[in-house]
Amino acid sequence: MQVVTTIEENRTLLDEARGAGHTVGLVPTMGSLHAGHLSLVERSVAERDITVVTVFVNPLQFGPNEDFAAYPRDLERDVGLAAGVGADLVFAPPLEEMYPRPVVTRVSVADISEPLDGAARPGHFDGVATVVAKLFSIVGSCHAYFGEKDYQQLQVVTRMAADLSLPVEIVPCPIVREPDGLALSSRNAYLGADERAAAPVLHRALLAGAAAIERDGIREGAEIRRLMTDMIGAEPLARLDYAEVVSASTLRPVDPLAGELRLLTAARFGRARLIDNIGVTVAGT
Repeated sequence: MQVVTTIEENRTLLDEARGAGHTVGLVPTMGSLHAGHLSLVERSVAERDITVVTVFVNPLQFGPNEDFAAYPRDLERDVGLAAGVGADLVFAPPLEEMYPRPVVTRVSVADISEPLDGAARPGHFDGVATVVAKLFSIVGSCHAYFGEKDYQQLQVVTRMAADLSLPVEIVPCPIVREPDGLALSSRNAYLGADERAAAPVLHRALLAGAAAIERDGIREGAEIRRLMTDMIGAEPLARLDYAEVVSASTLRPVDPLAGELRLLTAARFGRARLIDNIGVTVAGT
């Protein structure tokens, strides 16, 4: 297990690995690793010869009133966890290595970055796309593993890699959940005891929306949105940002509901903003 902090060293090591015939798996993270991240690392380790985990808290994807300064950081812990599941390399560049001068070049993925979290957090996905494009450039040809918990991010990164003909294959990975359904997230650490008890309402609302589509045959998007909104709204500690049912590929509403769909929700519990989603297929359409 090796930790590198410079772009040049990271590139050299991975170019040498590919030159020796090895395949590379990439797991981009902002650190504060949890079982969800580690499931991505484990899959890469199982499928690729070399697995590199990046640990970099990217300021470009935080808004002016968001939690960049307070975002949890513990590199020693992250390195230990990554090593424990078989990662070969941790790339943990300091801020000045990634952004040695003011950033005037941004990557923007239009349309799919605009609704949902794009509307709630203006500029967020430009920051995500920019840093991920930079990481893809630094790492080179690889398979990159992303969790479906950040579903819109997954779609943005997938479209960016395809549009720019980057030598990267995006590998989507299932959400990892607590026993009560709460999706694992670094921001779960912000939850107080009461907020933690309330937070699984997001998953329950998604399950109720999915059941209404699959079991009850409801095909009106507005009815599914209302069902999820009412469930989350009934939880006093939840402040809803959105509850939507959209096309899984375009992230835009479809009516009547048909084909591959995604139900997504976001809400605040105290200072933690949590997101979650599940997929639903309306067969025969």
